[in-house]
Amino acid sequence: MAEQKTKIEETAEISVEDKLNALFQLQTADTSIDKIRILRGELPLEVQDLEDEIEGLETRVQNYDDEVKKLELEIGNKNQDILTAENLIKKYQEQQDNVRNNREYDSLSKEIEFQTLEIELSKKKISEFAIQNKSKGEQINDAKNGLEERKGDLEAKKSELDEIVADTQKEEDNLDKKSLEIQAMIDPRLLTAYKRIRGSARNGLAVVPVERDACGGCFNKIPPQRQLDIKSRKKIIVCEYCGRILVDDEILGEEK
Repeated sequence: MAEQKTKIEETAEISVEDKLNALFQLQTADTSIDKIRILRGELPLEVQDLEDEIEGLETRVQNYDDEVKKLELEIGNKNQDILTAENLIKKYQEQQDNVRNNREYDSLSKEIEFQTLEIELSKKKISEFAIQNKSKGEQINDAKNGLEERKGDLEAKKSELDEIVADTQKEEDNLDKKSLEIQAMIDPRLLTAYKRIRGSARNGLAVVPVERDACGGCFNKIPPQRQLDIKSRKKIIVCEYCGRILVDDEILGEEK
């Protein structure tokens, strides 16, 4: 408890200048972390996109395979219809040899004619199914070729991502550790404000120097008197335009 009280007292005794230095150091560390994550930030998205595309191509190939199987089944059914019709024609022709009158003969002739038309229709359907089957086969080949290409791309992207992660992970871990150490030195309310500003800023900059008489975040001009107040480091001043915490440009040299 005494140790905790000492830390609180130490935090309370930190000057505004030290607070500003700590905030700027924290911003520097967090910006470095952002750059590392941006470096590999696009790759995970590309890997995810490729994985989604591969999944879509695999589904497409499966659908084509199902359609081919359905067409082959339809062709088999039509061949069976032809065989049935041929047997019926043979049966009707045999019956014609034993008819008792022209009426029965004509009736059997019509049945033979009907079955003949059924055979022609089935053959036409088989021809159509065969053309569709061939087209589906070409589509399957194209989809499979595209699938293999995308799998190759995915493997290359994953390898690239793994390499970048391996190269930057140690640096990122060290920066994360440094960031946490600095955060422990900053007043909780000030740290909360820093995180809020950083979260709302598009580039993640919550603490920016005044450079060329302008805010380093939104680039709006800072009045001379306000610049003097910033340089004095007697109080924490925020940009009236973007709300970022402002520090003087000399802090850049001190940080280096």
